[in-house]
Amino acid sequence: MNSLNYQHLYYFRTVAIEGSISKAAKKLLLGQPAISLQIKQLEENLEQKLFDRKNRKLVLTEAGRAILDYANQIFRLGEELQEVIKDQTFDKRVHLQVGVLDSIPKKLIQFLIESARKITDCTITVLEGEGDYLFRELLSHKIDLVISNFPPSIGDTKLFNSRLLASSPISIYAASKFAHLKRNFPKSLKEQPFIFPTLHSKLRHDLEHFFRVSEISVKLIIETQDTAVQKLLGIAGLGLVPLPDFAVKKIKQKGELVKLGTLPELKEDFWLISSPRRIQNPVASSLFEKFQLKI
Repeated sequence: MNSLNYQHLYYFRTVAIEGSISKAAKKLLLGQPAISLQIKQLEENLEQKLFDRKNRKLVLTEAGRAILDYANQIFRLGEELQEVIKDQTFDKRVHLQVGVLDSIPKKLIQFLIESARKITDCTITVLEGEGDYLFRELLSHKIDLVISNFPPSIGDTKLFNSRLLASSPISIYAASKFAHLKRNFPKSLKEQPFIFPTLHSKLRHDLEHFFRVSEISVKLIIETQDTAVQKLLGIAGLGLVPLPDFAVKKIKQKGELVKLGTLPELKEDFWLISSPRRIQNPVASSLFEKFQLKI
């Protein structure tokens, strides 16, 4: 076997992903005969048949599937190298990129940033978004860490490392005009106006389950995933807001929101998630191992 031609391997991977030589040709902006020749040369070099043709479709052989797995790892590592080179200015300042669910309390983000800055004089980018998007960005090494209120799904555990930072009790907060609802809590919440997180939030489903089981009907008037917006609307007296206790300490101290009561057995978990990399961001590695959330 001759030395491996990575251009041939790249063309093979593209054909395998696209499912046909014609689709790969369009993506690579090459003629189909040229790609067919590259695949043939790779097969001859490896002394393995990589594709079978079934019903006019290309299907990977057993050897082809194994080689595709290696090709994916090789080119994923190459993409990682490009990202590292792109992100580094080769001076002493490390650039940390953190993805955060928009439902995560801003206080937690502040704590993480402060901890990162204590490690070294780094620059930090915070990207907010939904879980699926952030996990894709993490896998492609465009961000270093994700803060989430749920771990990756069981099927993704080999792709991610996750660590539970803390579990915070959920309480109901409101402007002072609702202070009388402390009496007979949580039954006093019946028919009261609520500001809820949106439906794609785990907390939203937990809240609905709690009120349904407790036979307490509440009025949903506003839903927003941003906890900072929830707090502002609560302070304005527009409705009651379910929030993790640690995220409301300063607002509570100022008297802008009052705590009506804690919902029994209802908590929100906070996770720190990374993806294995050959070239590790030193600040991200340190945070993943040592960052503690004090609630």
